[in-house]
Amino acid sequence: MYDVYRIREDFPVLKKVIYLDSAATSQKPLPVVKAMDEYFTEYCGPYGRGAHRLSKETTEKYEDAREAVASFLGVPPGNTIFTRNTTESINMVAYGLDWRRGDHVITSVMEHHSNLLPWMRLRKRGVEVTVVDADDYGVVHVKSIEDAITERTRLIAIGHVSNFFGSIQDVRAIARLAKRHGIKLLVDAAQSLGEMSYDFEASDCDFICASGHKGLLGPQGTGILYVKDAEGLDPVFAGGGTVSNVTLEGFSFDEAPSRFEYGTPNIPGVIGLGRAVKYVEALGVDNIESHLKGLAKYCAKRLSEIPQVEVYGPEERGSLVSFNLKGLNPHDVAMILDEARKICVRSGAMCAQTALARLGISGAVRASFGCYTTKEEVEALASSIEMMAKTLT
Repeated sequence: MYDVYRIREDFPVLKKVIYLDSAATSQKPLPVVKAMDEYFTEYCGPYGRGAHRLSKETTEKYEDAREAVASFLGVPPGNTIFTRNTTESINMVAYGLDWRRGDHVITSVMEHHSNLLPWMRLRKRGVEVTVVDADDYGVVHVKSIEDAITERTRLIAIGHVSNFFGSIQDVRAIARLAKRHGIKLLVDAAQSLGEMSYDFEASDCDFICASGHKGLLGPQGTGILYVKDAEGLDPVFAGGGTVSNVTLEGFSFDEAPSRFEYGTPNIPGVIGLGRAVKYVEALGVDNIESHLKGLAKYCAKRLSEIPQVEVYGPEERGSLVSFNLKGLNPHDVAMILDEARKICVRSGAMCAQTALARLGISGAVRASFGCYTTKEEVEALASSIEMMAKTLT
């Protein structure tokens, strides 16, 4: 049985605040912190670059983390690359593919800036970019993507869950569409990985990009890039750790994943991420998904009952609810919630300005939930907004 109150014992900071900003970054459970501490106190050494015992243990733990993440995704470890965040992962694809002038990319108006700006920058290289629209609830219809396909379309880049609307895109259908047309598919799973059950292997994605610090409960500064065809992607960076042979005449890149992991990696972060994935697996992603969707549905319902509140997004949503309280700036709402009730929410454009512009707004308040969030905390938010609304009447 999913026991959120027992889970909360692994997150001491939750005794101090009501934390409703997990879509930005999750809190970290004690086992993850312990795994990172053990690296520093028991075997701190370089990864992959030494014959001594500390280096060997560090390398083993690092690769154990890779195995854990790859297993979680259901993909080969050799195609699983560690990065700093989703943004870096997406940029590595954008600048690692061999583009030709006239090539075509399809993305959507719903995307986080990290899955929009890298493609827009390719326009300088002669790549055409189509940004398809969504409906008023943030859902990108597959037909819109299909209608945008041309004979030069090489890639579709789509976010699994909108970080503003919470809308869930039909990645399975988009994957089938991409495969039918021989087009590569990149999925931004930053807002879904660890929080929603999804068989990426069965969908046959070409690229999966995600952060470790959100639903996976890992530390900041960790990211994931899965590349189906590693030979078809050029490394963006060259340097230590990426090469197998160097002479004054030239060099040759190492095999994947080493060729993509340049310089000294975030060793403690990756080790922490490996432990975090195991923590999430122990809770059960199905259990987490059910818990989070229940909270989001309840939150959206409660807020929608307040006349002065406008809630954005569909009924079937991921683990977040964005809204505005008429008469108050979103940042003011967030500050009042923090000062009056120690409720932490996000406010602003959520790095999704094109999504907000779709509704004619420039900012909003976002409440987002983690595996540790309780219904009582959601109710505290709703009752606080009710009280604020009454002061405006």
